[in-house]
Amino acid sequence: MSALAERRRQAARPVHGAALYECLVTHVRTRPLRHTVRHRTYMWLTDLDRLPRLPRVLRPLARFETRDHFGGGAPSIRAGLERFLAARGVGPPTGQVLMLAHARVLGHVFNPLTLYWCHDRDGRLVCVVAEVHNTYGERHCYLLHTDDDGEATAAKELYVSPFFPVDGAYRMRLPRPGDRLSLTVRLERAGGRPFTATLRGRRRPATRAELLRATLRHPWPTLAVTAAIRLHGVRLWLRGLPVRPRPRHRIQEGLE
Repeated sequence: MSALAERRRQAARPVHGAALYECLVTHVRTRPLRHTVRHRTYMWLTDLDRLPRLPRVLRPLARFETRDHFGGGAPSIRAGLERFLAARGVGPPTGQVLMLAHARVLGHVFNPLTLYWCHDRDGRLVCVVAEVHNTYGERHCYLLHTDDDGEATAAKELYVSPFFPVDGAYRMRLPRPGDRLSLTVRLERAGGRPFTATLRGRRRPATRAELLRATLRHPWPTLAVTAAIRLHGVRLWLRGLPVRPRPRHRIQEGLE
């Protein structure tokens, strides 16, 4: 086999236990001002027990580090998840845990929402954990027991947008990703649903070639997300939307 053929074979080899999703993120605000934000990105779906480890030359394009999840104090992301669950009286998952998240790219990562689908040894879904980060460096995790349609409700407990107080509840639809990714999070407050976020995507094999294509289409993806959040926040403020005071965040038990 020639050197060129071998390089092509390596580029087409999928990363074990992982997939990529080319995604469209949409945020729709309906009250008191109507405002819509859309941006494209890509995310990883990984087996938490077999996190991707890329060749050294590609490693700056995708790293999964413990410090980016569950407070960063556990020896691994899986251990951090189990510590969070234990603090809520839930035993460690006995089966596969799938994580949907952004990887750290060129030293930067920001995950507004990381999801963990936790299964038992027979492959049944036990629970879903939604880990939310805001742009102030704070995080909060929601333990969800979804119904057959992948839906669950949780009281809002983290200051995310400076234009909404910490009240109301999230209605989430979080079916496990397959060939397609289709997630919805709605904020429900008295009088209606002023905010809806959707994440739609198509599964791609996590090959070196696909990662390079995704990186070229969306360079520094999480930095772009952070910049977009702040830019649109400034636009809303200039349109007269008042900023709500940010309460002191209480660190959850199990995330210290």
